[in-house]
Amino acid sequence: MTGHEFLAERFEENRRHLRAVAYRMLGSASEADDAVQEAWLRLSRSDMSTVENLGGWLTTVVARVCLDMLRSRKSRREQPLEPPFPEPVGGRVGGNDPEREALLADSVGPALLMVLETLAPAERLAFVLHDMFGVPFDEIASILGRSPTAARQLASRARRRVQGAATVPDADRNRQRQVVDAFLAASREGDFDALLALLDPDVVLRGDRAAVAMGAAKEVRGARGVADNFKGRARAAQPALLDGAVGAVWAPGGRPRVVFAFTIVGWKIVSLDLLADPARLAQIDLVILDG
Repeated sequence: MTGHEFLAERFEENRRHLRAVAYRMLGSASEADDAVQEAWLRLSRSDMSTVENLGGWLTTVVARVCLDMLRSRKSRREQPLEPPFPEPVGGRVGGNDPEREALLADSVGPALLMVLETLAPAERLAFVLHDMFGVPFDEIASILGRSPTAARQLASRARRRVQGAATVPDADRNRQRQVVDAFLAASREGDFDALLALLDPDVVLRGDRAAVAMGAAKEVRGARGVADNFKGRARAAQPALLDGAVGAVWAPGGRPRVVFAFTIVGWKIVSLDLLADPARLAQIDLVILDG
């Protein structure tokens, strides 16, 4: 086996882990693939004779590439969101089952993905690498060009934002249905006060890129803003089950075009995501309910 073939084999052993890191960093499957490919190109051009931990070296390279991509995206004010993989079950590097670890780490749920998109590039890198993949702060510091203490602070700040956005959705499907039905009725009737009564004061409305292209807001925060956004609208939306949770869908001619994914706590809507990306919609187990 030649040296190049040996490196290629070792790289393939790390590919799934590298893609998991890149996807959580970037929130885009295609950009994650680009970052992993760039890591391979850098590996193939480097002298690896003094590198003892190839996996760690590759993780650092992918992280640097992703950081550059995030900063470039920020300067262009672009936030690409592609269809997320199924809901994750955490995963840290160095477990006893690398294959299982890669499968778990290769996914990220839409709610977490939305929150990660709000973080600054350095915060996102520190949080993803440390909290999701167990990378030590001294290694993160070298990637960011900051001290380990500063890297720790970045991760801590990101962690507070992620935890602050976390909610425990109500599992009572009957209650979910009542809240969604009341929301749709108030929206159709233009009843601003009824909408306000259903919305948490800090509710967040988010639209994915496809929904925004169709005229939806990218993000609206606060009950009054969200109520104003929906007053007199959602006339054609129908209640639906979205992966078992009650939401709504706009499906002209029976073809889903936009889904309304609610997070409901108690009797209040705490977040509402408008999803219109066709690939994302295809991944949702959707059942339209009787009105």
